[in-house]
Amino acid sequence: MSAKLHDIATLQAPEPHMHFERPGKTGLVDWLTTVDHKKIGILYMASGIFYLLCGGLEAILFRIQLAVPDNTFLGGETYNGLVTMHATSMVFLAIMPMTAGFANFLVPLMIGARDVAFPRLNSWSYWTFLGGSLIINASFIFGGAPAAGWFGYAPLTGAQYSGSGVDFWWSGLALLSASSLAASVNFIVTILNLRAPGLTLLRLPVLGWMMLVIQFLLALSFPPITVGLIFLGFDRMFGTLFFEVSMGGDPHLWQHLFWLFGHPEVYVLILPAMGIVSEILPVFARRPLFGQTAVVFSGIFIGFVGFGVWAHHMFTS
Repeated sequence: MSAKLHDIATLQAPEPHMHFERPGKTGLVDWLTTVDHKKIGILYMASGIFYLLCGGLEAILFRIQLAVPDNTFLGGETYNGLVTMHATSMVFLAIMPMTAGFANFLVPLMIGARDVAFPRLNSWSYWTFLGGSLIINASFIFGGAPAAGWFGYAPLTGAQYSGSGVDFWWSGLALLSASSLAASVNFIVTILNLRAPGLTLLRLPVLGWMMLVIQFLLALSFPPITVGLIFLGFDRMFGTLFFEVSMGGDPHLWQHLFWLFGHPEVYVLILPAMGIVSEILPVFARRPLFGQTAVVFSGIFIGFVGFGVWAHHMFTS
């Protein structure tokens, strides 16, 4: 017995298994390579605020030109370019990425998911958006800003009426369209498939529903304007005549394609605000939202009807 105790006492304890983890990325590298939904949401928000300031500055510049009669502060081409860039900055580069930022930050938290369904696609969407925005603004350096009015109507976007700035404009917007389309598919899959157990669609918060509705709006409305942008690029680069009426084209085609996107876009911008208000007021009132189901279905109906009223712009544009 004593021999056995001696053998046990002299046994050496096994050395602990050393597990070395790769050090995490820090600083700028972490932000440039992140796939975390919160950080990507912050990047979207920061970019949106930056371009909001840029769009505001563009508006201030052309309002200075209009401040007094016969003002020579801006030339005609510069004025027209600032008007187009102001519209593009405020809608495509400011409000839309801020909406995407809210969706990135809040949607996974609201549905109990660790992240979005496709984190790398989410990262790709942001960097594609940023690349498209830089291409659009590069027109200020290479050939001047696109002077095509607020909506880019033909024939103002034709090569004979505008410079190379329109080429930067349509190509950058095409990248933004691809970014938004990928992000919308990502969020649709996330909300439909990654909800926590027991969180049925009818129990989803109102803001979650509004985010789901606008993702369907984006997924269905961006393809028409993308087609229009491709047609515009072909007209300018390869000599096609999609919008040249004298050669059998139709300038109204751009209007239809633009407003098939543009009118649903109005609700892409307003529905998240309605959802945010519907979440904040019950919290501070300490009462459940009255008629929550009706609010949800009204948001769905607004999104559905938004696709059917684009034609009224044909009478007012």
